[in-house]
Amino acid sequence: MSDFISVYGFEILGTVSSLIYLFYSIREKVWCWPWGIAASIVSIYVFFNAGLYADMGLQFYYLFISIYGWYFWLHGTKAGNDKGAVISRTSVKQWVILALSGIVIYFVLLAGLLFLPAYLQINSSSMPFLDAFTTAASIIATWMLARKLIEHWMIWIIVDTVSAGMYIYKGIYFYSFLFVVYTVGAVMGYISWSKSLSAGNSGGQSAGQ
Repeated sequence: MSDFISVYGFEILGTVSSLIYLFYSIREKVWCWPWGIAASIVSIYVFFNAGLYADMGLQFYYLFISIYGWYFWLHGTKAGNDKGAVISRTSVKQWVILALSGIVIYFVLLAGLLFLPAYLQINSSSMPFLDAFTTAASIIATWMLARKLIEHWMIWIIVDTVSAGMYIYKGIYFYSFLFVVYTVGAVMGYISWSKSLSAGNSGGQSAGQ
């Protein structure tokens, strides 16, 4: 048992924290953010050991965006707004900006994954093209989540499916299970948020609970 915990302990801890984060995200609760911070801290260690450096770097971004999302969900876009942020749809202008940003982020990450390991004298990145893709898409989707843009769930469906396959290939089995659950959760999240949006739910009241 001690050997099992020493090998998989951090994966289990990260998986549990991430599942709690997902649960609160679907339910539109602000508690998703502190659990997301906890999951990111653990995941930095796990992904570094697996040689998935882009995914590891992504966790540092998650730490920052979780603080931002925590504040935004509570206070919304206007000072004095006590209802918090509301669910909304992504505008055409936002899609264009997000798409262009995602492409730039992808190629920057890919270049780093291909050339930096040799310069830093560490192991080469595993699966750099997919690693860069999932990381770039995750950066965009997490920002959209922080802003309560409902379409972020659709991006997560793609990212989580690809990530699950990557982690199975790398032998990170608890995280592969996590991302299978994430894929199902993303579908559930989109359905749940769509109902809230259609019903004219402000979202801010539940987010602050």
